Amino acid sequence: MDVIVTIIYIILFIIMMVFVFSIAMLKPFMSKKEMLLILGVGFFIGALGGAFFLSPIYSDMPEIATAIEKVMPGNEETLYLDVSSATDINKLESDLSKIEGFKSLEETGVSIPLWSFTDREFKFFNSTVPNIDSHFSNYTVNKTSGVINIALNNYSSSQALKSFADWYRANFGGPINYAQVHVKIVIASSAYDQVKQTLLEKGIVASSVEGSVQSSIDNSNSSMISNTHFVLACGGVGVIVAVLGLFFESFVVGKRRFNRFLHTKKKR
Repeated sequence: MDVIVTIIYIILFIIMMVFVFSIAMLKPFMSKKEMLLILGVGFFIGALGGAFFLSPIYSDMPEIATAIEKVMPGNEETLYLDVSSATDINKLESDLSKIEGFKSLEETGVSIPLWSFTDREFKFFNSTVPNIDSHFSNYTVNKTSGVINIALNNYSSSQALKSFADWYRANFGGPINYAQVHVKIVIASSAYDQVKQTLLEKGIVASSVEGSVQSSIDNSNSSMISNTHFVLACGGVGVIVAVLGLFFESFVVGKRRFNRFLHTKKKR
């Protein structure tokens, strides 16, 4: 939301509260029933102002918090991507490196889905995978889903998939149908929006994000109440303002008497 619009909305809500306060100050001319009515009016006007003026600002609080995190020097974000093996990782890295704030791109692993394994097949793949390529030392074989996950350590996904595909073709007589590459991207928080947009243009959405901006979003979302509760809270503010207006004159009179008492005591 625009800063000017935000300021205008806040001022309008304050004007509404001043109106409630002014009405409540007419207490000397009211009956007890009318005083209760003023409290109801205060709640209604507070809730109305909250719904129309403050609620849009409140909904933008996560964006405001993240905007602050993005401009803080030294803040970083780590994006984890799961992309098809058909994705040109080198081209992706080249495009992202043109963005100011890009720091690094690393291929962390590949996932190769096959089929649900029998006990015999599971034992076979589990014992054979490390023999396919000397770089396949860190891997897992999921018996139920039939997915083989291989971690990459200073080894490219294209090399890893070529090794596995060549072995698979030699043993099963056909190509692997699909594989997924896991990528980790580290960027400055200030580059988050631009990197996110660049990935979207390529049809890529981060599977998870870690960092200052994401933590700010998560903390804001977890601490915020629903819009309905926020509107009710604004109604409560209206009631408090109405109560202050109703007893304002009594407070002023009491303060004057107290000051007069202190002044008299000093004279003695």
